[in-house]
Amino acid sequence: MSHDSAITFRFAEPHEAETIRAIEFEAGLRFVSVGMTGIADAPPMAREVVKRKIEAREIVVALDQQEICVGFVMFEPQPARIYVQELDVLTSHAGRRIGAALIEEVARIARARQLTQLVLSTYRDVPWNAPYYRRLGFRDLDMSELDAALIARRDAHIARGLDETKRVFMRRDLA
Repeated sequence: MSHDSAITFRFAEPHEAETIRAIEFEAGLRFVSVGMTGIADAPPMAREVVKRKIEAREIVVALDQQEICVGFVMFEPQPARIYVQELDVLTSHAGRRIGAALIEEVARIARARQLTQLVLSTYRDVPWNAPYYRRLGFRDLDMSELDAALIARRDAHIARGLDETKRVFMRRDLA
């Protein structure tokens, strides 16, 4: 797809499902540092879910020079936008703008499909969550700006036990 400091990007392949789950699990461990042990203790996504997303071409991976997967972004195409479901980069590769580049890959996919927005939901006060996405051009959405699909997603988060008072939906408009 594109090249950035010897990191390359492409759609995930079936053999990478376990690697993706391992990266997600490792990324979750960071939440211990902000006292959110529930996230760190949560199991990674089910293997079947990851395989289905790979088949649908809804996961983009970042590969290092050795072709080893060091990060991924998982997304869901929706009418007029793409919903960014998960973005994780190995701690060993943090600070190299790989996450930002993965978001740019999704933006490129969205533009190619004439979709005008990226949307996501994240923790408001976790440094590598909302503050990070603001630096990447996302803005917080007010409750009044949430459409039926986002309200349904918020309700699903609550049903799953997420504390939505600590979370925020964010949007980036694509020119």
